[in-house]
Amino acid sequence: MSKNLVSHFSAAALLAFAAATPVFAWEPSKPVEFVVPAGTGGGADQMARLMQGIVIKYKLMKEPMIVVNKSGGAGAEGFLSIKEAKGDPHKLVVTLSNLFTTPMATGVPFNWKDMTPVAMMALDQFVLWVNASTPYKSANDYIAAVKAAGPSKFKMAGTGSKQEDQILTVALEKATGTKFIYIPFKGGGDVAVQLVGGHVDSTVNNPIEAVAQWRAGSLRPLCVFDDERMPYKAKVTDTQSWYDIPTCKEANVPTKYLMLRGIFMPPGATPEQLAFYVDLTNKIRATPEWKDYMEKGAFNQTSMSGEQFTKWLEGAEAQHRTLMTEAGFIAGK
Repeated sequence: MSKNLVSHFSAAALLAFAAATPVFAWEPSKPVEFVVPAGTGGGADQMARLMQGIVIKYKLMKEPMIVVNKSGGAGAEGFLSIKEAKGDPHKLVVTLSNLFTTPMATGVPFNWKDMTPVAMMALDQFVLWVNASTPYKSANDYIAAVKAAGPSKFKMAGTGSKQEDQILTVALEKATGTKFIYIPFKGGGDVAVQLVGGHVDSTVNNPIEAVAQWRAGSLRPLCVFDDERMPYKAKVTDTQSWYDIPTCKEANVPTKYLMLRGIFMPPGATPEQLAFYVDLTNKIRATPEWKDYMEKGAFNQTSMSGEQFTKWLEGAEAQHRTLMTEAGFIAGK
């Protein structure tokens, strides 16, 4: 059987599978609001809109999915809207690790346990980026320049205050003996634009938030904040793949951080309602569009649900409490 025929058959089989109407004890009876607790253009926004598109294309729900951005209060607006919608199965939220950092930094009355965990869709990497017109060819080169300039001379842009990007910036400072001026923006899209424009010196954006500017030759990735290189070897630019980016550890910058990309629903969900959405996320992850998105965004494709996901969340909350305490970001302390 030819490769094209196999590909055609696989796509046809997937479409038939997705279009089939399974018998669920519960399914949505009105449009589902999909909340993004962040601004437009960033990683969470892109993921939510991709999921919305996949649901439409493969008719995975009878009712539409509507993406709504609620970025106020470092995402607190979005999280509180889900907490307050107790028993409403027609709301979902895509979460970042601000699930942990926002309540710790602001004291807002919210905890991830105030929602119903559905599934971890993936973990997201962080990359140290500089403008491609700068002379820095490695993370070591850049950190040396930051040190030589003295404290608070170089500007690091990131999404939000006392959230993942600033936590990682503080961890980077502690590991390397540097000090940046941290400048917060609403979303990763804005952050990338600021770096392209030369208004800041570096960012720690996720791959998906800066890949277009990297491909266009405007930005340069220096290292990935993980213990291993990203596994994707297809060329993104004419000369480089995600795999070609060294780890920060390789570049003598011993800093590591990964971010959650998860789906939750309001508290008070029934087992039947939860089962519907777990099944939905499994079907989304099985599509070629999702797999293509994972590779283009260089995601760590770890996924989980149920008790395994709950245990992971407990561990991640403890880790973030330690990081936030060390950075002096805990509200009232």
